[in-house]
Amino acid sequence: MRVFRYRLKPTKAQVTKLNEQLELCRWVYNETLAMRKNAFEQDGKSVSYFESKRMLPIWKEMKQELKTVHSQVLQDVVLRVNLAFRAFFKRVQSGEKEVGYPRFKGKNRYDSISYPQSGFYIDGNVIWLSKIGDIKFKLHRHIDGCVKRLTIRRSSTKKWYVSFLVEDAQNHILQPSDEMVGVDMGIKNFAVLSNGEFIENPKFLLADEERLKKAQSKRDKLPKGSAKRRKASKIVSHLHERVTNQRENFAQQLSREWINKYGIIAFEDLNITKMVHNHNLAKSILDAAWNKLVQYTSYKAEDAGRKVVLVNPANTSQICSSCGQIVKKDLSIRVHNCPYCGLSIDRDLNAALNIARLGLQSLASA
Repeated sequence: MRVFRYRLKPTKAQVTKLNEQLELCRWVYNETLAMRKNAFEQDGKSVSYFESKRMLPIWKEMKQELKTVHSQVLQDVVLRVNLAFRAFFKRVQSGEKEVGYPRFKGKNRYDSISYPQSGFYIDGNVIWLSKIGDIKFKLHRHIDGCVKRLTIRRSSTKKWYVSFLVEDAQNHILQPSDEMVGVDMGIKNFAVLSNGEFIENPKFLLADEERLKKAQSKRDKLPKGSAKRRKASKIVSHLHERVTNQRENFAQQLSREWINKYGIIAFEDLNITKMVHNHNLAKSILDAAWNKLVQYTSYKAEDAGRKVVLVNPANTSQICSSCGQIVKKDLSIRVHNCPYCGLSIDRDLNAALNIARLGLQSLASA
């Protein structure tokens, strides 16, 4: 499966129609969530996805506007609620402290709709959507394969995008590579590779932080609901969107570079949720966007016939990569000096070598 993403070019009338559809989907999301929440609180009953889906015809009679939304789009909304509950129960079972019960969506807080199987077709740079009509999009690269799912998304700056999930018939398996690398991701350096390569942290948020602070401060001083505040909010959204796009581009390009070069890539299996509880490092961790890099490298590896291995991060920076002895050191110590074998190397490089070793061990025992 591959994802193709394009910028939509809807007319003003189409934008109005898309916004109406998002609001109707938001209504269905909240109704589904309320039904499941009330059933559990009042009767201790858990409502399934199929039971929730059977409410759609009833809601359509109650709210006639729902008939202007394609049926499978509404079914996908119900499915999203179901997935939110499944993720919630999974967090509860794993014993996480902040389990995050599914939340209701406020006005303008529902930003995407999906056509899971049907209700659309593509003709060149135009897509036809059931209940909406023809919309042009910027076709900057050809869509190869069979489109299985289409998603329309509204960005925070009110731009519109379309994404196609495509089953690709072509073989994208790369020529075999014997090269293997362990990756230690950090804050000082974005990543250090076991082959000695250091990748500088781009710190996209930090680069725009002062500008963002000024824009937020200016917005917060303006009266709520005023035209000037809306304009100032748009500037803040543009800055956030720019940082997001920079992170996205960086992770996509770096993951592609690694997939083209290495046959096996080992990462630490980091629990980012727990790590951001450290308020001194939370902003830097989120700015680095390690999860994006692992996610993109993983799906590209599957497509290219490469392997991505996730290893236990425990003590990767404390164990000596040469002799295996534990050498305790806090975060302020940036050089690994082993008193047992005399190895003296960068702390992160030592960790990357350990990650590579653990990755090979994991594959050997699989």
